[in-house]
Amino acid sequence: MGGYIMNVHVYDSAKTASRAAATLFAAQLLRKPDSVFGFATGSTPIETYKYLAKWHEKGLLDFSDAVSFNLDEYVGLSAQDEASYAYFMRENLFDHINLKASWLPNGKAEDLQQECARYDAAIREMGGIDLQFLGIGRNGHIGFNEPADTFVVQTQIVDLTEDTIDANARFFDSMDQVPRQAVSMGIGAIMHARSIVLVALGENKAEAIKQMLYGDITPQLPASILRTHPDTVVILDREAASLL
Repeated sequence: MGGYIMNVHVYDSAKTASRAAATLFAAQLLRKPDSVFGFATGSTPIETYKYLAKWHEKGLLDFSDAVSFNLDEYVGLSAQDEASYAYFMRENLFDHINLKASWLPNGKAEDLQQECARYDAAIREMGGIDLQFLGIGRNGHIGFNEPADTFVVQTQIVDLTEDTIDANARFFDSMDQVPRQAVSMGIGAIMHARSIVLVALGENKAEAIKQMLYGDITPQLPASILRTHPDTVVILDREAASLL
């Protein structure tokens, strides 16, 4: 146990939970127009991104001085590949707002270790992340920081677990097409974010949320490290909160 008491909010639906998360990002932008945002991919943030895009379209949000870093990218996929996270971000957010700049790891880099170091250096040069969006995997991963024996601080090349590969298969035509590795922002950059918003939606995330909040702080459940962060907000729908 130990750590900080986490700020947990439970909403009636995934839609209202996503709107609450979007409101926190909007507030951060209004408070600091040159914010450095940390963005995530997968199904969880899509509705949140829709709200941000809609509010920008209405003239309520101006991202022109803000920049972003994404958590991860698949190894071996180019930014033009429709299954890449670069493509996902353009489709779901970047093409609909006016960010000054955005960065994702390059999964096609010739030297992936050098790419990991470059990515960490870029985050440091921008002064770190102001507000980081996180989802959580069924196995408790954040980014692609999978269950392990130690917390890995730096951006790294990750071998994806079978559980994660299975969860990601829905985004590909066949299981054979699902990448087995990714470049993932390390726990260090995530934990150095000044504020974190973790969103979990659906009953399949309920056990991971329960363990994150009440289990041991352990690299076997990477999200548990968030209990040592002083400013983490956890936003859940009722299904994700069903075991609390």
